[in-house]
Amino acid sequence: MKFRSALLLATVVFTTASIDAQDAPAPAEAPTTSSVPGDAATNEAPARNAALELAGAFSNDGYKIRDGYWFSSATSDTAPIIEVNLFTGNEYWFCAAAVPSESRIAVTVYNELGELVDQQTYADGARFAAGVEPAASGKHFVKVTLVEGAKSDFCLVYCYK
Repeated sequence: MKFRSALLLATVVFTTASIDAQDAPAPAEAPTTSSVPGDAATNEAPARNAALELAGAFSNDGYKIRDGYWFSSATSDTAPIIEVNLFTGNEYWFCAAAVPSESRIAVTVYNELGELVDQQTYADGARFAAGVEPAASGKHFVKVTLVEGAKSDFCLVYCYK
C-alpha cells in the first residue's frame, strides 16, 4: 500500500474485517510501510487517473476534489476500509477505479455504528462512485469491495460540497 498527501478531514486506516450491520467496524492499526510492492507500482497511476477522471465529472456539479488519494488492493477475501470524518450539511462522492479494467468493485459507506448510510451509486466498468449526505457528523467508514475478478489494485478519491 502507498499513501499520498493526507486527505483533509480524513484519517486513513486499513482492515480486512467485513462489516456486520450489528457491529461497528473495528479498523486495525494503520500500516507503516510506504512502498508499493511488485506490480502494484505500475497500477497506481492508471487507477488514480481513472478515479480522478470520475471525480472530475462531479466537479462539474460544484464538488471540490480532496487533495489526496488512497491506493490499495482488494481480493475476494479482503475489503479495505477507510475511516473518514464527515460533516452534516455536506454532500460527498467517494470515487474508486480498479486495475485491471476487467475487475468490478463497489464502494459502500457506513456510519460509526456500522450501519449502511443511504447512498446514491454510479458504476461504469471498473469505476464506481457512492454519494452520501451524512445524517450526523462524525466518524464514517468507506469500504471497497471486489465484486468481480481476481485481486485488483484500486485508487479511491473523494469530493465534497
